Amino acid sequence: MSAAKHLWEFDHPYYCTEGCYYANGTDLDDVHANWETWADFAEAWGASDNDYNLLFRWDWKRADPTDYAVEKEAGENFEMPGDHLDLFYMLQRKAKPFSHVVKVTEADEPAVRAWLTAKAEHMRMLWEPLFESSAVSA
Repeated sequence: MSAAKHLWEFDHPYYCTEGCYYANGTDLDDVHANWETWADFAEAWGASDNDYNLLFRWDWKRADPTDYAVEKEAGENFEMPGDHLDLFYMLQRKAKPFSHVVKVTEADEPAVRAWLTAKAEHMRMLWEPLFESSAVSA
């Protein structure tokens, strides 16, 4: 069996937008948060209740060097932006979307993968009745 792909190697179809389309620009803090490290995010939100705070999407994003060719040529001190993990929740009791952008490093991947796997298991549990019925009817 080949090694699993790194989280930054996945390219999910389509995208999800940070925050909430219906929130006033001055209310962005009510629907979005930025985090400087995975540890900071994990301490604040890592153990949040899976039902109250349903994670429905994640994207590990890495900057494409070709997007920064001009900046690299123009500035000798140019540094590529680091990786970030975009997380999208539905706070179900309030019908409120909430997003997070977390700065991450390759060293964070094992912890992030373990955390995402637990979230995926919760999502699978929610949809399991449909998987079971499709297996029976096939």
